[in-house]
Amino acid sequence: MPKYFFRLSHPIKQLVILTAIGFFCACRNYANFSDYYQVNVVRVVDGDTIVLANGKYLRYLGIDTPETHLKNPDGTWREAFQPFGKEATEFNRRLVEGKIIRVEFDVQKNDKYNRLLGYCYLPGGEMVNAKMLEEGFATLFIKAPNVKHADVFIAAQTRARENRKNLWGNYEAIDASDAKEYINQIRTVRGRVEKTYDSGKVILLNFGKKRKKSFTVVIFDDARQFFCKKNINPANFYTGKAIEVSGRVRDYKDKPEIIVSMPEEITILEDNVLPSVQPAEERKPKKKTINKSGTLY
Repeated sequence: MPKYFFRLSHPIKQLVILTAIGFFCACRNYANFSDYYQVNVVRVVDGDTIVLANGKYLRYLGIDTPETHLKNPDGTWREAFQPFGKEATEFNRRLVEGKIIRVEFDVQKNDKYNRLLGYCYLPGGEMVNAKMLEEGFATLFIKAPNVKHADVFIAAQTRARENRKNLWGNYEAIDASDAKEYINQIRTVRGRVEKTYDSGKVILLNFGKKRKKSFTVVIFDDARQFFCKKNINPANFYTGKAIEVSGRVRDYKDKPEIIVSMPEEITILEDNVLPSVQPAEERKPKKKTINKSGTLY
């Protein structure tokens, strides 16, 4: 260190040190997140998570795919393929495994598990996140503030549903009263919104008279802005309406629910009429197989 540094006044020394620390941190962060313009994929974990050559896990933003593993009570994991979990994983593997990809980041670069969060691009420029949606192997999972490509994802899922691709073509909508049988699975639930509740932090759309027991659509406060853009106040707009909602059915205090972030995840049924739904035991998916070339048919 130059000798004149020790002759500087104390406040100036502090300023120099703080500036140096800030420059170091900025350079380190730049190095961390500028290395993803070209990075090799060494392993596919499932339909929305991959492992990169530097050992980092990348979780695709904006989508959710069927699970392939479940957690045991002792904290270990076991293989357990949910409907279309294996197909989504294989499709993702064919797209990216062993290839050099580009990762684009949004506002949040890591999740609570220290996985990278981003958008995965193939060498030709196609975004894998959107491709998983468009082929019906994923459902929307858009959460603020990571909404950079929300419009692209909404359009991709709309095309998949219209074309009845995979998840959307092999499973009929289930009645809200049966939702508890499909915990952790991606499904479309159909029913009528009987009651609503707005705490200011969360909006609840209840499909029954008993709020604490019936299937519920959950809209957190950070998603309210997307409904406002469509001039929708969920607590009022959906009351009494027959709707369908798609997403992962979750268990909260022994009650099934789906968390929704975008108004496009909710469909108001034509003429506000609930079509009849087959009993749960009669609803079986069409069998899907994979030929030797890896193509679903």
